[in-house]
Amino acid sequence: MPNAFTAGSEMRSRLVACLLLILSTVSWAVNSFAAESSGLKKVRMAFTSLSSVMCPPWIAREAGIFNKHGLDVEVIATPTGVEGMNALIAGEVQFLQISGGTTASAALGGADVMIVATTLDALVQQLIARPEIEKAEQLKGKNVGITRFGTSIDVGARLALRHFGLVPEKDVAIVQVGGMESMVAALQGNRIQAGILSYPAITQALKLGHHALLDVAALGIPYAFTGITTRGRLIRDDADLVRRYVTAQTEAIARAKRDKNFTLKVMGKYLRTANPAALAESYDVDVQKYMLKVPLTTVEAMQSVLDDLANRIPKAKDSEPRTFFDDSFVRQLQSSGFIDSLYR
Repeated sequence: MPNAFTAGSEMRSRLVACLLLILSTVSWAVNSFAAESSGLKKVRMAFTSLSSVMCPPWIAREAGIFNKHGLDVEVIATPTGVEGMNALIAGEVQFLQISGGTTASAALGGADVMIVATTLDALVQQLIARPEIEKAEQLKGKNVGITRFGTSIDVGARLALRHFGLVPEKDVAIVQVGGMESMVAALQGNRIQAGILSYPAITQALKLGHHALLDVAALGIPYAFTGITTRGRLIRDDADLVRRYVTAQTEAIARAKRDKNFTLKVMGKYLRTANPAALAESYDVDVQKYMLKVPLTTVEAMQSVLDDLANRIPKAKDSEPRTFFDDSFVRQLQSSGFIDSLYR
């Protein structure tokens, strides 16, 4: 499979990403002067999936935590990690909420990008199938849906299929459907017979009669699933900005874990749903069960990323995991006692 960050993205994805960023530029221009006048540093970030695992920057913005740390952060949505990574590389955003796999893939392709925190270190996804698919072996010759190649959803699909002894793209076709919000509709329309879903899409699909073949997180594989990525140049040129941004998100995680009602309200706004059952399940699983109080990236979680990428990018096999992340910001927060203080 070609590396999307070196071979170039598909034209449609470029147009979608460009449109989103052009539209956001209007608010950027209008608000920049006000932010500078108030003494806040204007920053852009993008989250890369409509999933509750993306909630730390939402909480940080809505609770005023970014402002508390001297930042005025514009929060932008991109359909998938591929578009988000292209925006980061182009300098359109300074930070991403994105998977470690997408970051490592871009870095292996020559991009100057670096993970600075991991908020979830397990693939919190499920392989969801249509009602007529009762067993995984029935997927042979069928279509399994993902968002885009090179995303964590793609990784989850390949791990799940291999777990059942199925060879991706040989025994089972892997079909791109776009954003996570398109996955349930693709199942309903029988465009795909199964797909890798995250919350709250999992809850929505189960309610419609589809069922889970595998809880990917239950495989117990450490994996840098979701976290904060920025450019290496920003770390070198403005480490204080990176420190403040990581600090704010770490504080937001604590707020999310301690204040369920507020978090559900914020999640409903960004996920564009008022379904209380879907939001509650998303919160219980993604925030309370799997979100890390100390968002450290580990060698083990990055090694799993590289092991998966080695199937498609040969140079990943001999790469050193530590070259893809900088854990110094989170370690400083941990050693200073800041993180412990958030839970007292």
